[in-house]
Amino acid sequence: MLGILFNDKECKELDYVLRKELDEMLLDLGDSRLDVDIKQAITRRYRIVFRMFARIAPPRELSRYALRVRNNR
Repeated sequence: MLGILFNDKECKELDYVLRKELDEMLLDLGDSRLDVDIKQAITRRYRIVFRMFARIAPPRELSRYALRVRNNR
């Protein structure tokens, strides 16, 4: 296990970067032109980034990025 200390500015920047990455992946998962294998790879990556985001985000914000069952297919 690794630990990292962030100051307030760095924490806000990490929050911003993770949100943008989650938004982009949600957009990609909604694209009907993408192959199922690609969507599965995006879903695996999404779960990793979401867990990172969950460590710094307030619980109210997590529901916005919760992956829906329809996106897993």
